[in-house]
Amino acid sequence: MIYTRSARSLSLAAFAAGLLAACATPTLQTPATGPAPAETPIQSPYQQSSWSALPSWPGDDLATSFNTWKKSCAKLRSEPWLKLCKEAGDITAQNAQAFIESNFTPYQLTNSDGSQTGLITGYYEPVYSGSTQKSSQAIYPVYAPPKDMITVELAELYPELKGKRVRGRLVGNKLLPYFSHGDIAKKNLDAPILAWLESPMDVQFLQIQGSGRVRLKDGKELRLGYADQNGHPYRPIGRWLVEQGELNAADVSMQSIRSWADAHPDHIDDLLTSNPSYVFFRTLPPSGDGPVGAQNIPLTAGFSIAVDKRIIPLGSMSFIATDRPDNGGGIHRLVAAQDTGGAIHGTIRADFFWGTGDAAGELAGKMKQSGQLWLIWPNGQALPKGD
Repeated sequence: MIYTRSARSLSLAAFAAGLLAACATPTLQTPATGPAPAETPIQSPYQQSSWSALPSWPGDDLATSFNTWKKSCAKLRSEPWLKLCKEAGDITAQNAQAFIESNFTPYQLTNSDGSQTGLITGYYEPVYSGSTQKSSQAIYPVYAPPKDMITVELAELYPELKGKRVRGRLVGNKLLPYFSHGDIAKKNLDAPILAWLESPMDVQFLQIQGSGRVRLKDGKELRLGYADQNGHPYRPIGRWLVEQGELNAADVSMQSIRSWADAHPDHIDDLLTSNPSYVFFRTLPPSGDGPVGAQNIPLTAGFSIAVDKRIIPLGSMSFIATDRPDNGGGIHRLVAAQDTGGAIHGTIRADFFWGTGDAAGELAGKMKQSGQLWLIWPNGQALPKGD
């Protein structure tokens, strides 16, 4: 995650891979016969492909893939989606491949330098022990949006900033930035408290994933989803640990960060407040389905992804080719773009939803794989602008 609007997910693994790339030092070579000709940049991220070019097409489980995408149809209310979704409603799993191949075209996502691989990370829905009332064990609050936080939609003044907003608070007649994570930790925030957790790291990872469940003493679960954010930029706490010399960049994962925090309880506040961003939540109805993504529909474990919606529009299909982080083989399947995330930016970039609970978290926390993506787009329709 990862935040989604829903906001979920800002995968810690994403930071690690990005940091490694940023720290790499290129080797300069002097050409023997003058400068090499400049490479012509790729003008479009979408390179038309063919079904036979997709690795292992039609994928690992086309029936589940197709049914996952059909859930998005409830939110696709314009043509050609309305027509396609209406027709898809009558298509059986046995006929899904023929329907897709007849109505859609695959486009391989391609970076501006012509390369066709990118970063695939993972996210999940955590389950933490907690309470709806503060107790001797559960002392760390999960907040709903504060009553004094003001959101300004910039597009009201500047249409070119559509989707951009700032969050602040009024002090006299001035609008100031809203409190940072560090400020919030020190204050009695004027906001409803939805739950109390037993570890500050649980609160932090809940914010990173953007959704989760709180297991109460009576065995019931309280489901929480992203509601808002304080407007400050996200700074990966894993980066802070690397900068402090506490972890190597290659070793950063959700698991390694939690292990460090367990071993250094006196420095957890320093770790957490190095990230000024703070996420607020809302309660969701109990459900056996997955958490709600950016489309406001439940995600499907293994078949929903978070994307940069400028490149892969929400509700569309994509084909993913990558590897599992546990050496359990490859992932080659049709997936549905049903979520977004704060760290999910770029042409070949996705966050793979693993599901709910510790087993899913183990995979999500370690996932930082190289992978390829194809946009599966309706025949004859103009491609997304990609910006």
